[in-house]
Amino acid sequence: MSDTPFHTVTANTSLQARAAALDLVDRYGTTLTTAGLYASLVVIYAWFGGMKFTAYEAEGLTVLVGNSPLLSWASSILGVREFSSSLGVLELSIGALIAARLVNPLYSLVGGVLSAGLFVTTLSFIVSTPGVFVPELGFPALSVAPGQFLLKDVGLLALSLWIAVNSFAALRSPRA
Repeated sequence: MSDTPFHTVTANTSLQARAAALDLVDRYGTTLTTAGLYASLVVIYAWFGGMKFTAYEAEGLTVLVGNSPLLSWASSILGVREFSSSLGVLELSIGALIAARLVNPLYSLVGGVLSAGLFVTTLSFIVSTPGVFVPELGFPALSVAPGQFLLKDVGLLALSLWIAVNSFAALRSPRA
């Protein structure tokens, strides 16, 4: 029998339980959140990319793309529907590359870089699209659409860069 008081044993057991719980969070939390981040961008690309094949989405792009010095030429050459469909193919391909992290991190590295490029492009619409800012409310007031709709791409750009860096790190790691 131990000379240790009961409350000390209980306290030690409680500390051990907390340590075990923290160990589980440390061990599995990073893996789960990493998988969640990859999966979330794949879902976004599948959804957005699939919508690009609809007339509704193609028409919704006209105000954004038509005012863009970077892309207005492409939609005038291809036409609204063809441009939108081409963008859909690109977005679905980026989503597939990011999902292919399961096969090889090189694919998701390429997907992350392409994704970052796409979001830099869409963020450029903030300066080229009429109606983004609401002047009567003062700077930096943004309209709901297209302003706040475009602003979400700041987070998606950060996620894309994180995926590229995470994939690069996995390529350099011997246990990738």
